[in-house]
Amino acid sequence: MEKRLEFALRAQSCENFRALCREYGVSARVGYKWKKRLLEQGVWQLAEKSRRPHRSPHGLGEEEICRLVQLRQRHPTWGARKLQNVYERAHGQAPSESTIKRVLERCGLVKKRRKRRASLGGQIGGKPVAATCNDIWTVDFKGWWHDAEGRCEPLTVRDEYSRYVLEARALADARTESVQACFERLFELHGLPLAIRSDNGSPFSHCASPLGLSRLSAWWVALGINLLRSRPGRPGDNSHHERLHRDLCAEVEGIDYTERQAALEEWRKEFNHQRPHEALGMRRPAEVYHSSPRPWEGTPEKIDYEGLITRRVQQRGAIRFEDQSYFISTALAGWHVGLKRLAGDTCEVYFAKLLVGHLELTTASFLPMKASQANQRHAA
Repeated sequence: MEKRLEFALRAQSCENFRALCREYGVSARVGYKWKKRLLEQGVWQLAEKSRRPHRSPHGLGEEEICRLVQLRQRHPTWGARKLQNVYERAHGQAPSESTIKRVLERCGLVKKRRKRRASLGGQIGGKPVAATCNDIWTVDFKGWWHDAEGRCEPLTVRDEYSRYVLEARALADARTESVQACFERLFELHGLPLAIRSDNGSPFSHCASPLGLSRLSAWWVALGINLLRSRPGRPGDNSHHERLHRDLCAEVEGIDYTERQAALEEWRKEFNHQRPHEALGMRRPAEVYHSSPRPWEGTPEKIDYEGLITRRVQQRGAIRFEDQSYFISTALAGWHVGLKRLAGDTCEVYFAKLLVGHLELTTASFLPMKASQANQRHAA
């Protein structure tokens, strides 16, 4: 600043202006600019100024900014990339992702997130991944909250491949009968999936039953649906469904509405038909999902066991074999199991295609299979 001022003062009466510029190591253009600033604007205008242009021919107008702000206010959990896609579909051309981020930050619509360190953990051996629609459905209960109608704990069902939310239902309770009725409607509308992934909670699993079978999951097995479960205490095994619950929490919980199921259905419709998904190439889940080719034909009256001895599980969970009573599980009450006689005094007990345990005839006892044993047997 001192050298600029000294140059500008000497330039007012200098006879050889270019020689003065060479002395101070500046071009004639810069020298004339400093001389003019001193004369017209004063000493303090010699300081370095911003090189930002006074106007930008490609800058956003007030109308575009208002549209972006309205979109963000309508969808407060959607990021710049999703808003860009929605804006482009509605108006033909959208600002860049970085421009949208700057607009949201300046308008105070973005909260800074704390960066997390990458985890070194993970599920050993990986987990099955859906290759097409209806390969895997995921199911869980959203954590409860209170609304005008009381306690709300909605059941959510989602197709893993297309991210399509098949159901978001505020059930009166979490009993097996209520959840089964909900799945009967889904099977009638969309057909049967190949597998269903759930956690180890009720009514999806029962810790005291062979392979953790509950009455609900036994019904799924009888329909020919495979069971997939996350590990106890590892919600990350079903991480995409947990992420779905975070969106549901942010967009529905705490909002005043007159009818809870109508609000859940409106959210489900928006999630499936309006919200773009990056894993789908910014397509909507409804543009990807299609119904299963496996039709719903109702609950089978009996499971066939070709070449095996069959026994019906009584209401108290036991079967009769060779004048002995063996307790299997109340989760299988009313269903038939298949018995395969092995060498010695042992029988394998099957429910549909699942080996659920062994009968020890000498001690008249039943040894149930655990989920860990089933995994080792499947891996071998």
